[in-house]
Amino acid sequence: MATLNTQSLASLVSGFASAVQGSASKLVDFTIGSILRALSEASAGVALWLQGLILQLLATTRLSTSTGNDVDTFVADFGLEREAAVAAVGQVTFVRFTPTNSATIQLGSVVQTTDGTQSYVVIADTTQAYWSVSANAYVLPAGIASGAVTVQAQNAGAQGNVNSGTITVLGTAIAGIDTVTNASAFTGGVDAETDDALKARFQLYIQGLREGTKSAVASAIAGLQQGIQYTLTENKTLAGADQKGFFYVVISPFSSALHDAVYLAIDAIRPLSVTFEVYAASNVTANIAVTVTVQPGYTHATVAAAVQSAIQSFIGTIQIGQTLYWSQLYAVVYGVAGVLEGTALTINGGTADLVATSQQAIVAGTVVVS
Repeated sequence: MATLNTQSLASLVSGFASAVQGSASKLVDFTIGSILRALSEASAGVALWLQGLILQLLATTRLSTSTGNDVDTFVADFGLEREAAVAAVGQVTFVRFTPTNSATIQLGSVVQTTDGTQSYVVIADTTQAYWSVSANAYVLPAGIASGAVTVQAQNAGAQGNVNSGTITVLGTAIAGIDTVTNASAFTGGVDAETDDALKARFQLYIQGLREGTKSAVASAIAGLQQGIQYTLTENKTLAGADQKGFFYVVISPFSSALHDAVYLAIDAIRPLSVTFEVYAASNVTANIAVTVTVQPGYTHATVAAAVQSAIQSFIGTIQIGQTLYWSQLYAVVYGVAGVLEGTALTINGGTADLVATSQQAIVAGTVVVS
């Protein structure tokens, strides 16, 4: 909100007196009870009233023109906070050349990108094949040359989103492990909530104060963390059968912790006797291939890497149930600096659009730019 140069009654009267005395030096009597003093105080009183109206209007509407901390302080009065940045989470593959003995990968082990700018720490993931509950670590048995492990970016935000094949450095020495790489890109990192996003969520939050509505469910989900995609289906089961008084929510990305958080948030605002369930979206993989010709003065490898990153980022913006249009990818390719021509673009080996249902999320698979 803009900073106003407000004045008090005394300062307004003083300014009035100075202006009058400066223009008409003979009119110098501003003692209490004088005519000029009475006129100046009357004028100052009207000015204070107008100033108060302006301040009241700005206090009511200031969110639309506020930035930064002013936005935070406004929404805080209603119990709302700006959502923090989200750290990227993904899988890396640890490889060893001599798998004679078992190898243990402890929680907290660090891997890094090739340029050393981003670090990732090993976290627990009970869905991984080599996670050991008893060891509280990942264990690659003897005879197994490689295994997937879940890691999380140490730096929250979009900076943790990297292309496939870029996490190649062992930041922590691990006995029996020789190399590491990421087969898929990391796309889940999200920067702290922007002013515009917070303002939009504030409107949804106010609408959601009426518990038991779609807006309330949407606000409950949106208030947990950034980057959650969801669909809401009423009076139907997941299989499509009619069931009155029931609704289900499909979310992406999915984890046990996020499922529980979403369920509890919805349960707190659902109407009495209405039942619901929260499911994980089914992932539909989009494997992309394209050939690019670069403009003079550009390096093919650099442009190809930028095209790969742009395609992966674009696919990451597609919501649950939305379609990945084949023609749209050409626009993404030509939007990269240095691209002269893009040809032979395919999605999963063909040129058809990739259509997702309301229970499916399209995710990037291999993106090959030649």
